[in-house]
Amino acid sequence: MMGKFFRKSADESKPKSMEQALIYKEKEEFKDVHWVLKNASAKQFYEFSLEMEEFPNIKIQNIGNLEETGLSFENDTISGIPLKNNMYHLDVRFYHTHDQNQIEIKKIQLFVNADPKDLWRNIPSDTNAAFYKSEEDSYKGSFSDKKIVVVSKRGRSHAHEGKFREDDFAVNTLPNGWNIISVSDGAGSASAAREGSRLATTTINHFFNSQEILNQIENNINVLYINQFPDKEQLKAKQDTINILSESVLHVYHTLEKKAAENALSVNDLHTTLIFTLLKKFSFGYVILSFGVGDCPINLINTDFSEVKLLNRMDVGEFGGGTRFITMKEIFNDKMASRFQITCVEDFSYLVLMTDGIYDPKFTTENKLEDVESWKALFEDLAGNNDDRTKADFINDEKIDEELLIWSDFWSRGNHDDRTLAIIY
Repeated sequence: MMGKFFRKSADESKPKSMEQALIYKEKEEFKDVHWVLKNASAKQFYEFSLEMEEFPNIKIQNIGNLEETGLSFENDTISGIPLKNNMYHLDVRFYHTHDQNQIEIKKIQLFVNADPKDLWRNIPSDTNAAFYKSEEDSYKGSFSDKKIVVVSKRGRSHAHEGKFREDDFAVNTLPNGWNIISVSDGAGSASAAREGSRLATTTINHFFNSQEILNQIENNINVLYINQFPDKEQLKAKQDTINILSESVLHVYHTLEKKAAENALSVNDLHTTLIFTLLKKFSFGYVILSFGVGDCPINLINTDFSEVKLLNRMDVGEFGGGTRFITMKEIFNDKMASRFQITCVEDFSYLVLMTDGIYDPKFTTENKLEDVESWKALFEDLAGNNDDRTKADFINDEKIDEELLIWSDFWSRGNHDDRTLAIIY
């Protein structure tokens, strides 16, 4: 009886040891597999899925030391936003499904690169300096029967040296249901460009804050779009409107010229670009009067996002010297009329104005400014499809100005200029 008993025990122990050997083998194979985690970047969303298909019997319980990175582990995926750059040594704690009480450890490494933003200093500008300007500004409100949000942020290149934001904008509600938004980009090489951009926007907006001037414009609009006037009268109405717009821009130039003289400056010290749109909704649709000098675009996107129009002439040069400024007397020549556009549309989804701090990194070249796919990519970016996971919500828009200001701090290598973006929606 005893002999039979021992033989049975030996037989039973054989498959058990074979199972243990297989468990041991699978665990060792899992330990030996070489995992190279892709590098992460501090303050940028990170996600990496661990390849577990070859190891159906291996389950990861947790990853030790991961909490100090700021990341989390769930469903075989490491994800989150790393806090700071470092080389992290992680312990993958795992078990075999047929031996769940025995926890094993596999060593892996994760390298987190420094956030390039942290390499840039953010030195406050001098509050006691002449023409002091805040480092950022924002606005949200109504614009005709639409909404508007505008943000303006000092670029990293200026922040690094404690210089001023050169961009500016102004938004105003005018008589007769008109609205105006103007945006300007002061030249970095001009000593008082920050004042030039501020003065250009406030001056152009103030010029149109006139019942008399707006009545003249509306009389011309009636001829162009409401009543059936002969071509000759329509041509005159268009020319009269452009003459009024030309007068407004010339007024800006003279105001800047006067400001320069009062402060013992050259008008070149106030060099700045200028774009603006004057808008009103009529019974037949929206009339948009637009102007541009410099390299800042104005774009109109139709209701179903199938067409984008550039509403101003862009001054861009192949080697960067092609831009023009409102402070240049030579722009007031016989080609001045080409800088104005009169647009009439039943409706639109977005009207967008921006400085090159947005345009350069997001569009790169002028020919993409009327490319629908490029604009769709921008609005997907605004919706959160970006490395920072920053989002500007145009539906639940209670904090749209704050959100857009955060979004405008996006990282783009080599693009560190001031950024101003205005969106009518």
